[in-house]
Amino acid sequence: MSALRTLEQPATGRLTLQPTPRPDAPPTENPPRFAWIPDIDAGAQYSLRVRQLDGNGAEYITDGLRHNFHTPDRSFEPGRYAWSYALWSPTASSVVTAWSAEREFVLEPGLTHAPAMRHQDRYAGCEMAHPRLWLNPRERDAMVRAVGADRRHLGWDSFFETAVRPWIDRELIAEPQRYPGNKRTPALWRKMYIDCQELLYAVRHLAVAAKVQRDPALLETARSWLLHIAGFDLNGATALAYNDEAAFRIAGALAWGYDWLYDDLSEDERRAVREALSARLEDVAVHVIDHARIHLFPYDSHAVRSVASVMVPACIALLGEHPRAQEWLDFAIDYYDTLYSPWGGADGGWAEGPHYWTTAMAYLIDAGNLLRKYAGHDIYQRVFFQKTGAFPLYTKAPDTTRCCFGDDSTLGDLPSLKVGYNIRHFAALTGDGHLQWYFEKICELAKGTEGEFYNYGWWSFAFDELQYRHDWPQVDAVEPHDLPLLRHFKDVGWVAVQRDLHDADEHLQFVTKCSSFGSISHSHGDQGAFLLFAHREELAIQSGYYIGFGTSMHRNWRRLTKSKNAILIDGNGQYAGADKAKQIQAVGRVLEAREEGDGTVFISLDPSAAYRLEVPYLRSYRRDFHLIRGRHLVVVDEVELEQPGQIQWLMQLIGAPQIGQSSFRYEGEHGGITGEFVFSSSGPVSLSTVEGFDDVDPAEWQGLPPHHRVIATTRPARSHRLVTALTPYRIGRSERLHHFIDDQGYSTAIYFQDAQDRSHSIILPKQF
Repeated sequence: MSALRTLEQPATGRLTLQPTPRPDAPPTENPPRFAWIPDIDAGAQYSLRVRQLDGNGAEYITDGLRHNFHTPDRSFEPGRYAWSYALWSPTASSVVTAWSAEREFVLEPGLTHAPAMRHQDRYAGCEMAHPRLWLNPRERDAMVRAVGADRRHLGWDSFFETAVRPWIDRELIAEPQRYPGNKRTPALWRKMYIDCQELLYAVRHLAVAAKVQRDPALLETARSWLLHIAGFDLNGATALAYNDEAAFRIAGALAWGYDWLYDDLSEDERRAVREALSARLEDVAVHVIDHARIHLFPYDSHAVRSVASVMVPACIALLGEHPRAQEWLDFAIDYYDTLYSPWGGADGGWAEGPHYWTTAMAYLIDAGNLLRKYAGHDIYQRVFFQKTGAFPLYTKAPDTTRCCFGDDSTLGDLPSLKVGYNIRHFAALTGDGHLQWYFEKICELAKGTEGEFYNYGWWSFAFDELQYRHDWPQVDAVEPHDLPLLRHFKDVGWVAVQRDLHDADEHLQFVTKCSSFGSISHSHGDQGAFLLFAHREELAIQSGYYIGFGTSMHRNWRRLTKSKNAILIDGNGQYAGADKAKQIQAVGRVLEAREEGDGTVFISLDPSAAYRLEVPYLRSYRRDFHLIRGRHLVVVDEVELEQPGQIQWLMQLIGAPQIGQSSFRYEGEHGGITGEFVFSSSGPVSLSTVEGFDDVDPAEWQGLPPHHRVIATTRPARSHRLVTALTPYRIGRSERLHHFIDDQGYSTAIYFQDAQDRSHSIILPKQF
């Protein structure tokens, strides 16, 4: 046997996958999830070795791995372990490199057991007849009998009227054409993807209805839509390289149509549809694996979503009929079993924010349900899925419109209905009645928004309802009066408070973040920023409008720190430009988040690194929040600079505030807020208010009301201590938080007193 060659073990960067598990990233599930930097040869295969360092010294070795990630299909005994990997040669049937450096980890008892899908013969028990997507032939036939006996079965009559009938006599939607001059605008882009979404609706819903009702006329209509789409130019406007949102939807339509209408197509028709679907699947698979390389560079929102929206349904539909369908389906399953989610972890957070959580989870749920039904593999046992329903529950309450971080196409509107439908799914998974309450509340508050572009252009709630009622149990709603006040999503650096979520008049939501994900992808330059909703009123808001990704509103306002409830240093904020390497450096840390009893919460953040790319002379910045008895918010900003500088303290408001000497007030229809600058170590602050949005094309928000912001500017100094008291209140029930200061000695003590003679103190050490 020839000598083993050296194994390359390149260093990793912030944008790349980090090898796991390791001492600072121990497993949160059993078995552990293993991942390492792939070899330079994209076709390399690997061996993985896991040694138990205590107990009986058992060893786990698996060979011939096609990916740089792996999850065993059995659980391990708790204990101490070390793992390593090497390159494997299928020709020599042996390891051909030295083993990598070992990384140790401890597998604690009591972890969630979530083995991977079996590795050997994983599709041996799968149904090879069609349909395979959602219902198998036996389930379809059972649905035929049930609907034939009662058209109200599972709400079939509602599904037919709202999701099938519109397409029966509808003229075929023409193939989308390229943008005039190949210049994309939000309106043109939106129209194209909605057209393609309607094509998906037409094919999927007509095909399902035709087969369940055994209706020859419906069947012929479904076939005509499918064959129409199969004839689209593979290099035209719906190609992945031109409009990926359109491409995802067309591939989905072809997959559902091919699968459900398989037995009703001639061989020539079947071949035409199969070739069109295969070409579109290949485009996506090559992009995901060879170009975007999400197994090395995990932070690609669209590529990750295309695994669920295209690869899973298309590979299931083509399994055994396309030479690489099994290979790509294996990639998808192993990816979900091991690397998912790139945007969160054991606490269920989502770094891009609750809106992109909604989009990602919607497609993930579709794919997860298909895998569960077709392959018998339940990815939802993973700890992330058991926890993630709480993320929107705490960060995007049903009655809020502007109180969440990140890109959000529903900005200014109530959360989309799909947030609720997603959460209902997690209610069924976990039995959590609070999540079911959220779903029912969203349906109540957002009723009538089904036709909005962020709903209709993305989801069919009638089809969702049909699938859900067939596959999942109903969970009883539980009012969230017993929710913990504070939730810290440590995996993404978000901290949220929900007080009286069940009581609209008293409900308060507070959210802040200091995240290791920085401003990458759909995140913004908002480390240390905060959002506040109380008494039916948006008080400290996400300023601006969702005009479209890449517009001047998005680039020059929404992504930047100046649009947040944050600070600027000499007019400079955090890095939020287009350089991903800098985005992932613009990070922050949550130092502490705790409840202190009596409804009081303390949160401490360090956003220093997020500012240093734009403010290199920043030594340190710490922001503390004291939410006193769930009613009064005191913000403490401590900034140390290497040279004198000014701080601009910002608060974004929907309407115009009243400005005083050292205070401001804003009132909406139901509630208001007072702000008082209690202490500034550099002397009194200067208050001003500004209307509108800096550096934004006025045409983009023509006809929409401007927003306002309060700016409190300090005097120049190298050291700043700024204390601000904010008190939300119901109209007609204003509250005050009185204060006095004792600044004798070596510290500044600030004492706060409310009308019930309850006190709270903050001690600031002096800087000599």
